[in-house]
Amino acid sequence: MTVDEESDTLPEVESAPLVIDVEFTEVEEESTVPSLDAVEEISVARARRPLDLPEAQPTPEGRARVVTVINQKGGVGKTTTVINIAAQLALRGHSVLVVDADSQGNCATGLGVDKSKVGATTRDLILNPESAVNARHATAVEGLHLIVGDRTLVGLEQEMLRQLGRERRLTEALEPLLEHYDIVLIDTPPTLGLVPVNALVASDGILIPVQTEYFALEGLALLAGTIREVRALLNPRLGVDGVLLTMHAPTLLNQQVASEVREAFPELVVEPAIRRNIKLAEAPSHGIPIHLHDPTSAGGQDYQAIATVLERRWGLV
Repeated sequence: MTVDEESDTLPEVESAPLVIDVEFTEVEEESTVPSLDAVEEISVARARRPLDLPEAQPTPEGRARVVTVINQKGGVGKTTTVINIAAQLALRGHSVLVVDADSQGNCATGLGVDKSKVGATTRDLILNPESAVNARHATAVEGLHLIVGDRTLVGLEQEMLRQLGRERRLTEALEPLLEHYDIVLIDTPPTLGLVPVNALVASDGILIPVQTEYFALEGLALLAGTIREVRALLNPRLGVDGVLLTMHAPTLLNQQVASEVREAFPELVVEPAIRRNIKLAEAPSHGIPIHLHDPTSAGGQDYQAIATVLERRWGLV
């Protein structure tokens, strides 16, 4: 259709089925209307079937556990989680490596590393696995090393399409480093492209930050499908180490979503929920994690508690 030349207006849009503001009318025949209990059973069954998340296996002896922090939904606290869990574990004496696979490269900012002065990055690591040893950089936290992500990752997937074994490039690159660390944490972008798939193939486990808001379970369902595919085709040992409730506030909606996630994954949710906190947002501007910026803040206390749970779950104590 084109703009009406005489009236200079757009034609009316075609109507489509809507899922909001629906009017409900009474149905006289009660037998045709399912009971409330039946409706609840159906909705629960449909919600949970795609949300079966496999638990991860123990770490192989003599090498670091590789954990990818992932959620294809942006703004749920992935980078904040990577920075603060990594820093807390390093402060407890563990040897930690962070691999930033996000082109925004925010892990460097949050850990006090100047990206402009970095040579080898995550892009070099994936394209040239032999550069792994030289791609690491010290951070503001002793015992915590970083492989920096930057905007050069944007075009990486196109380059990798021409390579054989492209889904296993990160696995090959990390292999010589694993015996030198206790834990490797991989930060990922809010997509499910080739770079995040490389991270999943290289990983023993997954951490899933979930913001306690309306679309939380919908995003988890999409991610669950990806996990199943990666397990079936590329990495049968992949499993979920934990689901983190992030940006939590004492509102009715936040509490309801948190309850749904806890009910769906009683064994996987890592408590406590991480409270929405201004100090968590301030810390990266100083180039330090929350445990060095304000450890007594709500965010600092929550990530300390989370790190304690994960430390046990990962067999680090």
